[in-house]
Amino acid sequence: TRAGRCAKCKGSGTIRVEMHFMSDVYMTCDVCEGKRFERETLEVRYKSKNITDVLNLTIDEALEFFSDIPKIADKLQTLKDVGLGYLQLGQPATTLSGGEAQRMKLASELSRRSTGNTLYILDEPTTGLAASDVHVLLKVIDRLVSMGNTIITIEHNLEVIKTADWVIDLGPEGGSGGGQLVATGTPEDLCDVWNSYTGNHLRSILYAHDAIYGTIS
Repeated sequence: TRAGRCAKCKGSGTIRVEMHFMSDVYMTCDVCEGKRFERETLEVRYKSKNITDVLNLTIDEALEFFSDIPKIADKLQTLKDVGLGYLQLGQPATTLSGGEAQRMKLASELSRRSTGNTLYILDEPTTGLAASDVHVLLKVIDRLVSMGNTIITIEHNLEVIKTADWVIDLGPEGGSGGGQLVATGTPEDLCDVWNSYTGNHLRSILYAHDAIYGTIS
């Protein structure tokens, strides 16, 4: 609030210096020294930590720190479950990557009381994610589905497509050469549609084990 934050930097901890011909430069506030709050506010402590100390904790660290407060710990656990345990509590939203921002939104949905009848539409949620992050995202999606919700995903990532209950494959090409219904069905069904690029690639993933086993035998 205005009453507790640093008056000069307005609680951001930094001062923006506008550069006319270059990107703006952010300098540490010389009044609060980057701590973001007034001296009186920083004197208030909980378990020996003031508000700046708490905001500097990672989610993993905060989960342990607030373990005896279920209302806080439950939300932090959800953030950890979606693979965001390394983020700091006070980290600005503008510094989050695209993948982190999407998982943050999904975490907020998981923390709500589910009605079991929500429809989620995700547009290429794996964009910018590493393979390990994709698997974390899939666990989150599975959790939402297991709660009775429905998820429609627009996606090109085969790791996501192969886990779908039902696939609608549009093509046969991209852009102006696409837009036609090529195939529908389970991922296994698409493997039998030979003019489906998606099906051809899924075949190499879903039946890779069979192909290797057959070669060895």
